[in-house]
Amino acid sequence: MAVKKAVLLRIGFTGTAALLIAGTVLLQSCNVDLSGLFVSSDLDIRLSDKNIFNFLSPEDLSLSLPDEYSFIVLNDIHIEDGNAHGLEKLSSVMNGAAFAVVNGDITQNGSRKDLQKFIEIAGGLGVPCYPVIGNHDIYFNNWPVWKEMIGSTCYRIDSGTSSTSIFVLDSATGTLGSAQYEWLEEGLKTAKRYTLVFTHTNIFIESPADLVQFTDVRERTRFMDLLKGRSEALFMGHAHKRMVHEAGGVRYITIEDYRSTGVYCRVHVSRAGLSWEFERL
Repeated sequence: MAVKKAVLLRIGFTGTAALLIAGTVLLQSCNVDLSGLFVSSDLDIRLSDKNIFNFLSPEDLSLSLPDEYSFIVLNDIHIEDGNAHGLEKLSSVMNGAAFAVVNGDITQNGSRKDLQKFIEIAGGLGVPCYPVIGNHDIYFNNWPVWKEMIGSTCYRIDSGTSSTSIFVLDSATGTLGSAQYEWLEEGLKTAKRYTLVFTHTNIFIESPADLVQFTDVRERTRFMDLLKGRSEALFMGHAHKRMVHEAGGVRYITIEDYRSTGVYCRVHVSRAGLSWEFERL
């Protein structure tokens, strides 16, 4: 059955109308086993395993960057049965990019085989590749596979040679939770000039049919207030749709799914600020 990811209806429909709309949105794309949708791990369990880095090397964790550089970010690859939908070609378009971020839903259902496929491709890029966990990556309670092969789902990278701090957040179950929020709040106090934040779940929608999984409006507001004046940009995926917003001086960039579009975002960081373009692999 073709179904889409878990949905939050943000408008005031109730009863039968809400169920009909939810069903319509669920039946749009993303080949998903419904049983996997409801069998996933708890955020507190994932966050209890901090500072475990089985995929990232010590060099990746102490990133060396020039004052001006570029990086690649893409999301929603949904590797399935070893099929990475052409991601193997990513190394050919790095073009001097300093690092890459894969912003969640790397796999379709968190299987060991598909996560290993990602690791093989990422290892051939020649630059650090930072993985972000998405809701599909914990299907069928596959968090232990991620933990074993990747490690922590919430981490910080600082460049010792430039003014950049990177925060990777776990929103795979539609929330940051108080502990992760407090970790981010404390971390932002010592972040460098260019602070880049990555998480899978989008916080904006443009129509009732769009998907959003931050299930608490108050948490979204609190999150945006925290980033205001402290972050250059928040990068997201999940919606399978491109959306670019700006609020409080922060750019909120949601990138369409790589699986069906082949699209990635090339971001440039310079003394003049942040710029980006969308390209197709």
